[in-house]
Amino acid sequence: MPKKVLKLRPRQYWRIGEHEAWFADMAAKGLHLSKMGAFAHFIKGEPKKIKYRIDVSTSKKIPQDQIELYEEKGWNYVTSYYLFHVFSSPVEFNAPELYSNLTVQSQTLDELDKKLTTNAIISSATMLIMICTLFAVWFLDGTPTLALVKGLAIYQTALTTFFGYMNFTSLQAAFAIRALRKGLNEGKPINHQVKWKKSFPLNKTISFCFTVVFLLCASIPFIQLGKNDTQTLPESNVDLPIVRLADIENNPAFTRGESYIIDNIDWGNRYTFNWSPLAPIQYETNENGIVPGERWDKWGGEYSPDIHTMVYKLSVPAKAKNLIDDLIKRYGYEENSEDFIEMNHPQLDNLIVYEKETLKEVFASHNNAVMFVRYNGNADIDSLIDNIVEKIYLLSE
Repeated sequence: MPKKVLKLRPRQYWRIGEHEAWFADMAAKGLHLSKMGAFAHFIKGEPKKIKYRIDVSTSKKIPQDQIELYEEKGWNYVTSYYLFHVFSSPVEFNAPELYSNLTVQSQTLDELDKKLTTNAIISSATMLIMICTLFAVWFLDGTPTLALVKGLAIYQTALTTFFGYMNFTSLQAAFAIRALRKGLNEGKPINHQVKWKKSFPLNKTISFCFTVVFLLCASIPFIQLGKNDTQTLPESNVDLPIVRLADIENNPAFTRGESYIIDNIDWGNRYTFNWSPLAPIQYETNENGIVPGERWDKWGGEYSPDIHTMVYKLSVPAKAKNLIDDLIKRYGYEENSEDFIEMNHPQLDNLIVYEKETLKEVFASHNNAVMFVRYNGNADIDSLIDNIVEKIYLLSE
């Protein structure tokens, strides 16, 4: 049984002359083309000198009468791919060219020219939309580091880059076929012995690399979906690098407040775990409670403090300060940056606080750990910072 050999097919299917030369060189090595798909299929046999010609038609299936016409000239039908149909003939047969009139051959490219031009226009329009979307993800709200850490920017950038490469090849194809048509009309025949040994491997390598990177980045949302987990926050302390409301209040009368339950999760007292390549550990929590018998100093009513925490363990520690700046822009209570006070702390690399009446916001980092805490209650800011230092060291170890 003949041995089959598969070779990765060059993506530039429209490079007619280079494909013809490639098929001929493979035949000279004993690999004879039998089929073209995602891979080029070759049958291993005796090395032979064979000429190959590619005819272009308006459909993916070439008419039988046309096959018979070419056979009479000494050309045997081999296979088809897209609108391209491959014929072969031993060199010693000295078979005449498929087309004696180059103008007629040029006309066979009309339909392909229209399709490739349409594809290029659609591809360019899609690329423009992708660029606008990417710009929005990165810069619309002025928090590019946060978008990167959450993973969306990585996926969108990879997707846009991949589409950019596809758009480039689409434009290449349209311009190449247009140039080939023009050359044929000017009496310049197709060069059937184009040097392919540099362009084919390079283009295959580039295509392979783009595809691998795209698939890896495209997997990010699915990995995030698999790793994302939301649970009701236990009332007792758990081994999580988060600030607990009970530790801030430090009152034995403190108890969990009322909340709303959806899908058996207490969303007012919950923690969510997330993942991304630049922040493989991410926590977001909400917690609220009440202290029976105690009342708000200013508003009256039963004292009911609450706390919201966001925690990130970064793969790139140098991004910590940028992430803090973005967290302030996105989640800071005040828009005026002057209301956020930068402080020095011997155990923290960065510490920025905001305080107004009972509301306190703290943005802190140590090594590769970043924490944002928004607390609404009567406890002082120093108590909040001490708890943040204790928890942030757990995360950065």
